[in-house]
Amino acid sequence: MIGALALAGCTRSSPPPTLGLFTSLPILWSEADSVSAQLAAPAKPHWARPVLEDGHRLVPLDTLLHPEAVADLVVAQPRPLEPAENVALDAWVRAGGHLLLFADPLLTAESRFALGDPRRPADTVLLGPILSHWGLVLHEAGEGRENAGTPFPVDAPGEFSSLAEGPRYCRIEQARLIAECRIGKGFALIVADAALLEPADGPDAGTRAQALRSLMRRAFIR
Repeated sequence: MIGALALAGCTRSSPPPTLGLFTSLPILWSEADSVSAQLAAPAKPHWARPVLEDGHRLVPLDTLLHPEAVADLVVAQPRPLEPAENVALDAWVRAGGHLLLFADPLLTAESRFALGDPRRPADTVLLGPILSHWGLVLHEAGEGRENAGTPFPVDAPGEFSSLAEGPRYCRIEQARLIAECRIGKGFALIVADAALLEPADGPDAGTRAQALRSLMRRAFIR
């Protein structure tokens, strides 16, 4: 009996790592005028949700003040961060956290909500303080940037440059679309576009899912 219990203890699977999601995009919920309207006519789940949940326990976050509650973190087109959130995120990465960040200077996805409506996804990202702290500058899209030679969809993507006389944590690649940053004990993979996360169906959704999985593997590998 003791041997059987010991064997059961050895074969019991460990819980999946937690993955925090901090976003203004309608990934976990559809755009609806109210909660009751959303419940009355639930939309088809966003294609990205099962990708994020694969191998992780997904934890929605409404603040970045305590990122230590999760093992890995996806931040996608976030609202402007408070100063304390910038400090907390930087400390979390430096302590060993792994981050996948989508920072689009000009979001092209359509929304049913008007400009200025707090329910509308962030049309731009205001991440200058944290990016400059990591030695990066995010620029708005230039002409001819619809296709940056990436294996995933982009739409008017931004581009990164290194901050003059700033720290050199990051390597910029893919026509300045992606920054790979080793910061302290942690790692951040930063994409200057969020078009990949737009709603999609059919083969297009499958292509996007494969691309997101690839980015996640790259960001979260230990």
